[in-house]
Amino acid sequence: MVSSDFRPGSPSWIGLGSPDLAESGLFYGSLFGWELGPPGPDGYGIFRSAGRTVAGVGPLTEAEPMPAWTVHFAAADAAGVAAAAERSGGTVRVGPAEGPGRRGRTAQLTDPTGGRFAVRETGGAAGPEAVAGARGALCWAELHTSDVPGALRFYRGLFGWRSRSAGVPGVEYAVLGPADGGEEFGGIAGVHPRVDVGWLVHFAVADALLATDEVRRLGGSVLVPPEQVPTVGRIAVLADPFGAQFALLEPEPRR
Repeated sequence: MVSSDFRPGSPSWIGLGSPDLAESGLFYGSLFGWELGPPGPDGYGIFRSAGRTVAGVGPLTEAEPMPAWTVHFAAADAAGVAAAAERSGGTVRVGPAEGPGRRGRTAQLTDPTGGRFAVRETGGAAGPEAVAGARGALCWAELHTSDVPGALRFYRGLFGWRSRSAGVPGVEYAVLGPADGGEEFGGIAGVHPRVDVGWLVHFAVADALLATDEVRRLGGSVLVPPEQVPTVGRIAVLADPFGAQFALLEPEPRR
């Protein structure tokens, strides 16, 4: 699970691109109990849960023309990672430059399989204060791609990630962790017919069935109904009213 120990290569921030910050604030506020602070001069706002930062939200740009969540990975040198991404077949969409909401120097990138992500220098602003087990907090990040081995080679080259097979017969899934130890934070999976290619953020909930019903009530869409995944928990994939996809994870109780 994602932790607050933001090691190089681990998720260190998530941001939502939205055509209407106020409406997004209402949706996620009702779903998770988040509060959206006043946007700064650049139009970027911060979501908080019980006073702790959770995520950011900003207006759509030419680099992010569609509503979507973006995972930011920690890096010592955003420019160096961006250059390495280009050498490995990736694309630099924006930056490196000071990130929105003064969240540290960032670069927005696309991997060779079409997955969009960002890197954020570890010397910048602090990451989310609410992670893992907190309601509505980021707990997992998962890349959906048509080329699992190719994507794994690309990201290993950038971040040195360690990986292991999920060990499920017939399922191609690599579980990921930072190079220098620490908690596993995500995975790389094959494409799903109802899930966009790219990084899918997972938010922790106590009851995925009830939370999915709430998404429907608030005007969102259910792409993959809640399903029980052995040893993991119950997972559902949804989209907010503007189409930004995300997942809910009800973790299986630890014994």
